[in-house]
Amino acid sequence: MTVTTETPERTAITPGDTLAGAARFVADFELFLRELPASEPAALTALRCAAIERFAALGFPTLRQEAWRQTNVAAVAQGTFDRLPVGSPEPAVDLSRLDPLAEGAAARLVFVNGRFSSRLSTLSGLPDGVIVASLAEILRTEPQTVEPWLGQLARFDDQPFVALNTAFLSDGALVWIPRGIVVERPIHVLYFATGEGAAHPLAIFPRNLFVAGENSQVTIVETYAGEGTCFTCPVTELVAGPSSVVDHYKLQMESREAFHIATFQLQGERSCAPSSHSISIGGVLVRNDVVAVLDGEGIDCILNGLYLGEGRQVIDNHMRVEHAKPHCASHELYKGVLDGSSRAVFNGLIHVHPGAQKTDAKQSNRNLLLSPHAIANSNPQLEIFADDVKCTHGSTVGQLDDDAIFYLRSRGIGEEAARSLLTYAFASDVVERIKVEPVRKDLEELLFARLPQGEVVRQAV
Repeated sequence: MTVTTETPERTAITPGDTLAGAARFVADFELFLRELPASEPAALTALRCAAIERFAALGFPTLRQEAWRQTNVAAVAQGTFDRLPVGSPEPAVDLSRLDPLAEGAAARLVFVNGRFSSRLSTLSGLPDGVIVASLAEILRTEPQTVEPWLGQLARFDDQPFVALNTAFLSDGALVWIPRGIVVERPIHVLYFATGEGAAHPLAIFPRNLFVAGENSQVTIVETYAGEGTCFTCPVTELVAGPSSVVDHYKLQMESREAFHIATFQLQGERSCAPSSHSISIGGVLVRNDVVAVLDGEGIDCILNGLYLGEGRQVIDNHMRVEHAKPHCASHELYKGVLDGSSRAVFNGLIHVHPGAQKTDAKQSNRNLLLSPHAIANSNPQLEIFADDVKCTHGSTVGQLDDDAIFYLRSRGIGEEAARSLLTYAFASDVVERIKVEPVRKDLEELLFARLPQGEVVRQAV
């Protein structure tokens, strides 16, 4: 069976398809276990086995499930994807053009087809005590370092893709910042996928664990890029310790033929200030599940996102913010620009637990449609079980303002340039919130390149 990247949202998937697709991964799991080192911790092996059993029971999600009713994963469930065998040689790739932080990062972890590349990575320039390493290496030499968190945050009880990632967990990035340490320059984690020489598209399961200790500060940039068709299924777990400050950026820039289904799990503790910005540009089918648990008083959490769709791309952002303790604030702004026959889904839920008084939560989703064939489905939600809170949510779906276009044209700007200028202003609202200057400038250049009359826009701004 071959993989198709044509209109994944219109391909039918049945319960039989989802179980058959799951069965292929379950069968491969037995081979995967035999490839693992005999020294693997028993607790990790047990976690893997529990995860694959749960995945076999769940299967791939179908349109009958509420959380997936607008996003069809038939192309993944019915496709043939090969897992790279343990110990496979590393392809020769040049990633210099994909790393705007090459000269300014405190450390760079590079993974090619999900495997750590020591040749392309740079781990110097870090303060004493900070650990930035391959997760596979840490599991082999110091598994006790990650045992308190790995697999304990992102649960797979009802999440088949988290279960699949946990079962095939092989490598990824560990970033551990001790108490009181400030890492002034960003840490860059870069994943590059290439199917060169493979008989079928690859299935890649990156696993990231980021832990910021009490009163620490760190900036982490997590980038996904690549060429050709692949199925990337990452899980990132972030622990923001008491009074820590964590700035996290996820850049999804894979090829237009890629499938990307990711989970980001944030655990916040007392008085921390975590922020995460998600940028989705590539991929034929993209799904980002974001879960933030604010489990201590005084947390200030920011979750922003920007997605750019064209052609027949499908981009789905599902978010759940749990206000578990009082006196916490969360602010979410997700914006999408959709052209061609692309489609976007936003489903955001703010859940305020009983007793979580003085919660301040704001959620906004705004979509700009540049084509009559583009579709945006937006569903912000509130669940409030406390009586002294301030919570707002809203969404907009619309086109460019004709009056604004007329105003710019009356100032001598052509219609196409005027439309591009207004589109840039809409998207840059999120881009300008990115604090890492090389990343922000790189995204600005990408916007200039994608917009018609981009050079005119550059000169205007």
